[in-house]
Amino acid sequence: MAFRSAIDQQAAVNALLDQKFSDSALVRYSPEEMKAQVDAELENASAFAAFGYELDLIKKHRALAEDGCSFLIVHAPEDAQAESVASVARATKAVAAQHYGRFMIEEISGLASGNTPV
Repeated sequence: MAFRSAIDQQAAVNALLDQKFSDSALVRYSPEEMKAQVDAELENASAFAAFGYELDLIKKHRALAEDGCSFLIVHAPEDAQAESVASVARATKAVAAQHYGRFMIEEISGLASGNTPV
């Protein structure tokens, strides 16, 4: 999930902790940390990364980080957990949120247009 402010990010953290997610299931990235992460991923991306949506999504994450967004990564392996995270994303002003499933990446923020690839 990406948030315009650290306050919105913290609201999401609090909501997830209230829903019994452990703090160890949450990873926070500052805008600077996300830019560095994306740059490292782009530097090491294979030719196969150009197929599909993931490379475009990584570039979108960098653009959001350049705009000052903070990020929250949540380990949610069960469907019910993923739905809880999606509800939190929608309730806490996430500007973007994706669920990385086994075979696809799904936009879960509720803000995507109908033609957004998944």
